[in-house]
Amino acid sequence: MFFFSRAPVSGKRRGGILVSPGIFPRGAGKADAGMTIPEIAALAGVSIGTVDRVLHKRGRVSGATRAKIEAIIERYRFTPNPIARRLKRGRPYRFCALLPRRDQDAGYWKQIIDGIALGDAAARPLGVETETHEYDRYNPDEAAAMVARVLSREPDGLITAPIVTLWPLLEQVRSRRVPSVFVDSDFPEMEAVSTISQDPLRGGRLAGRLLHLFTGTRERPAAVLDVHSLDYNIIRRRDGFLGYAAERGFPAVVKEYAREEELSREEIARFLAEHPRLSGMFVTNCLAHRAARAVREIRPEKDLAIIGYDLIPGNRELLREGYIDAIISQRPEEQGRRAVENLYRHIVLEEPVERRIDIPLDIYLRENIPENGAESLSFDAPAGEPFFSGKTE
Repeated sequence: MFFFSRAPVSGKRRGGILVSPGIFPRGAGKADAGMTIPEIAALAGVSIGTVDRVLHKRGRVSGATRAKIEAIIERYRFTPNPIARRLKRGRPYRFCALLPRRDQDAGYWKQIIDGIALGDAAARPLGVETETHEYDRYNPDEAAAMVARVLSREPDGLITAPIVTLWPLLEQVRSRRVPSVFVDSDFPEMEAVSTISQDPLRGGRLAGRLLHLFTGTRERPAAVLDVHSLDYNIIRRRDGFLGYAAERGFPAVVKEYAREEELSREEIARFLAEHPRLSGMFVTNCLAHRAARAVREIRPEKDLAIIGYDLIPGNRELLREGYIDAIISQRPEEQGRRAVENLYRHIVLEEPVERRIDIPLDIYLRENIPENGAESLSFDAPAGEPFFSGKTE
């Protein structure tokens, strides 16, 4: 461990602090809880103001001096104190989450919002406040008004799901240079600080494989009930399923739906009458329970397999009853919580964050439904440790 001393030992005095000649002994490079900006300045032989300009990337600093300071910061893994930074700016950091209403998509968005609330609770002591703003995903005017409201709040960072309703509005976010984290889906037309979602193409292929395993046939067709068929992640799931079906040689039919209410009992009954030989259905979003309830009434003998997404309450119920065969989980709470964490690391700590966080393709069957009423939160932080590990002392 290096040390700083005011005792009369050999060494060179810089800025009032006597630095030991063994300042970089073996093992240096581990984070040191005692490292401060004045100590960095002493090591570099510069003023505190020069270190501050390098840390905050402002003002003029020569290339050689900047390189020397950055090398010391890297060597000792210095992390600025977020509370001190908040006090210096005089107000908390404000993050805004812009998402569809929590009751839409059968409660899927509520699970993401719950995860954001967990992240907010962890970040508030560190000087970060996260607001959630909800809009009707089927009302473009309401979405536009909510984007304007969020931008009027002058957020330091934004969390959003780039569904098709927002596509024409995200240019406003880009033009204001608001750092953004995407959840639920990627959006190739806009670069985000971080995207936290599954790989939808692989998810669609997994659904195809599961359906094939459950049905064991290549003779009878499988159906893709493509809900929210214009959203990027839904398109990729569908394409993944169809690609797998083509490789394995079983036929597939696709029916597209723009709104969740279109997937009604009457619609399922009509679809089953048109395709009586179906071996199974893949519902591309969280509404598998709607198809399963209709099948329970119309074909109670359950002679077809049903695969869906997201362990929302309706899907949990029908999975437990055996009318849904498998659910692919996206860990929505984890997406929400990690979104807050990544904005915190990027904006407050000015640390690099992963540009792409792939959520695993979890599979739930009747036999492994969680008993606690929610999906397990598989966060990186071990139990009992704070989720945010920024230095606060």
